[in-house]
Amino acid sequence: MQADVGDRLVIKGHREGEHDRDAEILEVHGAEGGPPYFVRWSEDDHVGLVFPGSDAVVERFAHTPNAPA
Repeated sequence: MQADVGDRLVIKGHREGEHDRDAEILEVHGAEGGPPYFVRWSEDDHVGLVFPGSDAVVERFAHTPNAPA
């Protein structure tokens, strides 16, 4: 698993009717874009360090260097 700051981490729901959870990746702490990731969860803006498991995927976004915020 590899990610960049600004990508989205999605944790798939485990049970019938359970929603997927997603978070914006704020910091990448692993080598070459690997986990762990410091994220902000979209459902409640909670932030924390995540070591994603096999139920997680990274949705990558195109990143433009030095783009205005």
